[in-house]
This record gives sequence, structure tokens and C-alpha cells, in this order.
Amino acid sequence: MFQSINNAMDIAMEKDPSTVLFGEDVAFGGVFRCSLGLQDKYGASRVFNTPLTEQGIIGFGIGVAAAGTTAIAEIQFADYIYPGFDQLVNEAAKYRYRSGNEFNCGGLTVRAPWGAVGHGALYHSQSPEAFFAHCPGLKVVIPRGPIQAKGLLLSCIRDQNPCIFFEPKILYRMAAEEVPVNDYTLPLSEAEVLREGTDVTMIGWGTVVHVLLEVAQMAHDQLGVSCEVIDLQTILPYDSATIEKSVKKTGRAW
Repeated sequence: MFQSINNAMDIAMEKDPSTVLFGEDVAFGGVFRCSLGLQDKYGASRVFNTPLTEQGIIGFGIGVAAAGTTAIAEIQFADYIYPGFDQLVNEAAKYRYRSGNEFNCGGLTVRAPWGAVGHGALYHSQSPEAFFAHCPGLKVVIPRGPIQAKGLLLSCIRDQNPCIFFEPKILYRMAAEEVPVNDYTLPLSEAEVLREGTDVTMIGWGTVVHVLLEVAQMAHDQLGVSCEVIDLQTILPYDSATIEKSVKKTGRAW
């Protein structure tokens, strides 16, 4: 999956000369190598390291986005996004509203490796999306695999609202798919029904989706229960219509 993310940023930088990528260690490729080779291709003025300050990274991203640049900010681990929480919820999310739409930082996308791997302990395993899921003005997106990662990331980068893009880091090298090499996007705020069912609706995102698909198969095989599995994909604003349609059919949701 890390290659599809790299490819998405490569396409974004190639097609939009205003795009810049910055964060801790992104110049040499980052901890998970998602930005590998991009500084060599686009130069140190467009792909560069920052000091170790998440508040500063996001604040800088808000500033350059407000000035008209397409900004891709990397937080090295989602667990360390909290020092930048105020910048995201009080500045980025509200910038358009507080200026009466005179200014905005809609060109900002914040990327962060997300979730548990199994050996990361408390500071490298967190899933902080719930903290941002109730904040109007932000979009929060979590892909389940490489194809979705590329298409949804390009959509976030091009969307005219500040986006937080959480990347399930356990999938960086475990998830492999035939990802189209061309430029494509996937719609934000649109859930995907991955398995049709009639008895219960199961909703998830990111890595959890794969667990739900396994559980749905087990429920079918062992209990004769028909489960409908939905990948929410965008946490905020989420696709309520798809969920409502499914729950009206099944009568239950989990």
C-alpha cells in the first residue's frame, strides 16, 4: 500500500506545481518510505523535512494552503497528532467560516500512519479518528487497501476542504493489489457495500473491514446469518444514506 500512496503523491506533484510535501524525515522517504524518491524528482523546495513539532507542521500547512499552495503534511505517527489538535480543530476546520469564506486552507491534507501493528506499544498504535469525527470543517478518511488509498488520497489532496488521511500502517506492506497506474480518484463521503446481506449490517473502516468480512463469512457458514458489510471510507462527513438504506433492509446494525 505504501507504493500506491507514493504514486498518488507523485501524480499530485507532477500535475500541480504548487504541491509541497513536508514532515519529519519525508526528504529521505519517511519511516515507512511513502515519500521515497520524491525529493530527488521534485527538489528540496517542494519535498522537505521539518523540525520535530506537530503543531508547527500543521500550522505551517494551514499557512501555505491559505496562500494558495496545495499542502501535504505528514505526521510521522497518528499518535503524535495531538500536539497539533488545536491547529486542526480551531484553525484549519474553522478558517473558512471565521473569515466569511474570504480565506480558506482547503488545500491542506494531513497524512498519518494509523492503527496497531502488534509491537508498537502505546505511542505507535493509536486510532485517533474519533477525536476529529465531530468537528465540522474537516474531512476524515481511512482506506482499507492500496486501490482505495491511491484514489481517496488524490481526492483529499484535490478537495477544497482540509482533510485528515489516516493510513493503516499494518497494510503498508501486507496489502497488495493491482493498482491502476493512471490518475484516478474515488469519491469522498461515499461508503461501499462490500458484501450484500439481509440479517445484520456491519460497518467499519480501515483494517477492521477485513476482520468484518471474515466474521461475515463465519456467520454465514456456522450460523446461517446473512451479514451486509459496509466500508465507510470517509468518517467525516460519512455516508448516512448508504447506512440508512442497509439498516432499513436488515433491521440491525453493528
